[in-house]
Amino acid sequence: MNELLKRKPNRLKDFDYGATYSYFITICAKNREKILSNITVGTGVLDCPKVELTCFGEIAEKYIKQLDNFYESISVDYYVIMPNHIHMLISIYDESGQSGTPVPTRQSTALSRFVSTFKRFCNKELGFNPWQGRFHDHIIRNKEDYEEVSKYIYNNPLNWEADELY
Repeated sequence: MNELLKRKPNRLKDFDYGATYSYFITICAKNREKILSNITVGTGVLDCPKVELTCFGEIAEKYIKQLDNFYESISVDYYVIMPNHIHMLISIYDESGQSGTPVPTRQSTALSRFVSTFKRFCNKELGFNPWQGRFHDHIIRNKEDYEEVSKYIYNNPLNWEADELY
């Protein structure tokens, strides 16, 4: 059976993705390859894991920061670039704001335009597409959810060795 027919929809039915909300998104490297960063752990008790970006990770970070500045209606509140995926906490304030970047021709939400533009810019500079086709998103429901996701992103390098995809 065709792989696309097996996929379940990854969007919440009847939810307005153009509305003012915050989203926790995850963008994965194709085949979960560890090409974006390395997590190094010190030998001391108080040593925190450090994220050391690869050249691919540096390009990704450059476009996360640039697109955060280009899109007037979007703010990248927190992000972490892990070895095989990127987590971002993104707030969308107003869909009506115009972007300073080119956007896909099909109609889409600010969130999907941001991710699509991010991937295209990275792909162009890298000369190939290192990303999985889709991305995961979670709609932030309230202040507690926002704080929990922020903490998760901040602590993600600390938990890397316990990650199922480590």
